[in-house]
Amino acid sequence: MKNSFQAPQTCDLIGIDLGGTKIEVVVLGKDQKITFRERTDTQASLGPQHIFNQINMLYQAAIQTIGHRDHTLGVGTPGSISGKTGMLKNSNTVCLNGLPLKSLLEDHLAHALVVENDANCFALAEAVYGAGKNYDLVFGVIMGTGCGGGIVTNKKIRRGPQNLSGEWGHMSIDPNGPRCFCGRRGCVETYISGSGLEKIYAEQSLKLGKASDAREIFNLAKLGDRHARSSLEIFYFSFGRAFANLINILDPDIIILGGGLSNETTLYQEGIESIKNYVFNDELITPIVKHELGDSAGVIGAALIGV
Repeated sequence: MKNSFQAPQTCDLIGIDLGGTKIEVVVLGKDQKITFRERTDTQASLGPQHIFNQINMLYQAAIQTIGHRDHTLGVGTPGSISGKTGMLKNSNTVCLNGLPLKSLLEDHLAHALVVENDANCFALAEAVYGAGKNYDLVFGVIMGTGCGGGIVTNKKIRRGPQNLSGEWGHMSIDPNGPRCFCGRRGCVETYISGSGLEKIYAEQSLKLGKASDAREIFNLAKLGDRHARSSLEIFYFSFGRAFANLINILDPDIIILGGGLSNETTLYQEGIESIKNYVFNDELITPIVKHELGDSAGVIGAALIGV
């Protein structure tokens, strides 16, 4: 399928992926191949100014590699820019919420840029170059520190009038469930993100568990750890309900999983079996697949939205 963008042949594309734990930059050359890629820790606990400095460090390294030639610049981040206030909203990097992120970054980097939701960037990259390239309606899911989603139709991001399209991570699947950073209870993100699973495990093991991150919880479950197993029972029950709700509403042509948890093979076995229990149909047809672009999909999408 033809791409939905036409990049100037003489222009490099720079993308920055601003995540909760890491920041990554990529340069796509004239042939839209990666010519430079670098990442660093976000260190969000040190505050917004430190984050901007981290971004600027990567950006300066990127423009140095292209000899400061003309380029476009896109930034992917959790949350979105409010059309009403121009401020960032709904980001799980909470220290950035309520800030005019676009204008602050433009001042800091001295270059015009586009800001887009990180899950939209991921979905766009996979729809154009990755697992969704042969499908019209693609739903991309990021299951990392948080849980987000993006909708791409015919290689174009669907944003919606409130910039909320795809924000399934904040659908509540249990109004009495854990409190989310957004202030509500029982959001999808509190159950099937990395941070959500870690909190469930901490409660199951009364904070005496052996796991320091979500990947260890999956490994411990395979080794028979009962707290890990009971945590994953909650995880997969929630996984099935959340994805079934999504399919019942949108019925996408394909769902593509990204983020750190997407590398867990049991998602494509036990996870899919759980979805079958709740989808409003007598069979589950929707392909639910792992990303093809690796963990660079989000930053590649950020580069593409800068065009």
